[in-house]
Amino acid sequence: MLLAALQRPQRIAGLVGIAAAPDFTRDLIPKALTPEQLQALDQQGFCDIPNCYDDQEPYRIRKSLLDDGDNHLLLNGAISLDVPIRLIHGIEDHDVPWQTALKIMERVRSEDVEVQFVKGGDHRLSEPHDLERLTRTVNALLESF
Repeated sequence: MLLAALQRPQRIAGLVGIAAAPDFTRDLIPKALTPEQLQALDQQGFCDIPNCYDDQEPYRIRKSLLDDGDNHLLLNGAISLDVPIRLIHGIEDHDVPWQTALKIMERVRSEDVEVQFVKGGDHRLSEPHDLERLTRTVNALLESF
């Protein structure tokens, strides 16, 4: 979301992020990998991690993804966006720490940033009441234009 907005700022009126995770290729994935998975990354160029949302196919993480991610890091400096931003994050998100939303808020230039924390909310925030919250947030943002 943030990278796309930075590439085409003239086309962006506002942003809504759900469990936004900039810099996940540096801050999240490497720390979650086992020593065996890290070794597979080095030797094979990829490793597979379990898919906790679906018991089908594992996620394949490629070393090239992690390496390329280093070219797109955002949370080390200011993020030059001046549009309204709404971030929604579940406190029980086991994939992306809720503190990431605060880091985004601190780094974006916009003064119009709101963060909603959802007690008991997970990474997906896909329950009916979560989708209703998302709809209310998007509608309120649209009404502000």
